[in-house]
Amino acid sequence: MKELVAGWPLLSITIFLPAAGALWILASRAMLRGDNPGFDKGVRLITLIVTIATFLVSLVAFAVFDPTAAGYSLEEKIPWAFGASYHVGVDGLAMSLVLLTTFLTPLCILASWSIEKQVAIYMVLFLLLETLMIGVFCALDIVVFYLFFEGGLIPMFILIGVWGGQRRVYAAFKFFLYTLLGSILMLVAIVAMISIAHTTSIPELTAYAQTTRFDPNVQIWLWLAFFASFAVKLPMWPVHTWLPDAHVEAPTAGSVVLAAILLKMGGYGFLRFSLPMFPDASHYFTPFVFALSCIAIVWASLVAFRQVDMKKLIAYSSVAHMGFVTLGIFSGTMQGIQGGIFQMLSHGIISGALFLCVGVVYDRMHTREIAFYGGLVNRMPVYAAVFMLFTMGNVGLPGTSGFPGEILTMVGAFQIHPWFAAAACLGVIFSAAYALTLYRKVALGNIENPKLDGITDLEGREWVTFAPLIIATLIMGLAPGYVLDFTRTSAEAVAAAYTGGAQ
Repeated sequence: MKELVAGWPLLSITIFLPAAGALWILASRAMLRGDNPGFDKGVRLITLIVTIATFLVSLVAFAVFDPTAAGYSLEEKIPWAFGASYHVGVDGLAMSLVLLTTFLTPLCILASWSIEKQVAIYMVLFLLLETLMIGVFCALDIVVFYLFFEGGLIPMFILIGVWGGQRRVYAAFKFFLYTLLGSILMLVAIVAMISIAHTTSIPELTAYAQTTRFDPNVQIWLWLAFFASFAVKLPMWPVHTWLPDAHVEAPTAGSVVLAAILLKMGGYGFLRFSLPMFPDASHYFTPFVFALSCIAIVWASLVAFRQVDMKKLIAYSSVAHMGFVTLGIFSGTMQGIQGGIFQMLSHGIISGALFLCVGVVYDRMHTREIAFYGGLVNRMPVYAAVFMLFTMGNVGLPGTSGFPGEILTMVGAFQIHPWFAAAACLGVIFSAAYALTLYRKVALGNIENPKLDGITDLEGREWVTFAPLIIATLIMGLAPGYVLDFTRTSAEAVAAAYTGGAQ
């Protein structure tokens, strides 16, 4: 395999293939002078083919990638402007998130098959969003990283604002303003880092931070600036309030991408920048991050329990689960960092699947109110079984992908701050309470609402959408070693950099 693809720009193909598909659709739309039912059907098919092709290219990159090698692989570097370069490459952490992105995007397109409004523009935005998301994880130049990171705001803003629910404009602007404000502070920090280290290369900035080192007092301000951006993106308490509104108003596929991928950019940023580049500041702020993480885990779980909208409940669940991610990452231990990475990947699959489960019943009944449902197992037994699996994964049941990440993050945190780890354990109990209560109210019992008498079970397209997620949830739960071995070298590098900051 390596001989066949030697010299191929695999990462660039993976990044820009979706954008090329978007340009193809726009050119075709311009030539046909507008939408028509036949064109819309073709656009859906083209978008699905392009996203599947992107996933296959990423699998080729995965096949030739060596996760045991130190540093970055599959690097491509082209001088660009102002001292910056188009520089891309991946390690185990980045490659795993690239695969998560390319794996989920075709499923989002399948879930968007019922979209009727401005289909071509919707699909173009999704393809551009995929390009920008992959670019974030592959970028090895901090200027290129920032452009990809900020660029993703635009298509997501439009997707929520045009194809969202009744309060879509409010939710879209809240999402945009929250994330933009934090990122402006990060931009100021990036300019400062470049002026100090005289490079835009992320590997060189990391090496500078670990040898010459940024001044500890400067690190404090740089860390806070990056934290402002990544904490909002993740999101952490108390800058999380944009997330429930964005999830509730976004179309189903938008909610999937938001929860499964866009949120992970915050955790990725902590691992790529905060810990290895500002180790002294990371040590200094670890108790602060632990406190925010535990508040998020406990508080968001309690708030989730009181929700009456299924999407909003799952959104608050995401805030709680991201608390485990930051808890593990800032423990600085191998178990914690590995657990944080695993939790990000697992949450991407499980939360995406749960939003798809909500989308299935919403497409049929056009409501997400929990009280509207009940007894779905009587009319939708297959759907009830699928919903149960992902609910158990969200709870962290052993055998599902939700378990290894949670247990590793708590083990890592316990080594550093036992009391914070004990507080986080409450979140495991609370998550079982709200998740199982949701399932009981929606799926179990008798059907009391006569409007549900004619509701139908999963269709063929929906089966195809859920099947890969079911397989991934079970494989990651039953054989987590495959993922942990793949990300081990990256986690060791982060842990070593963080540990060096204590010396």
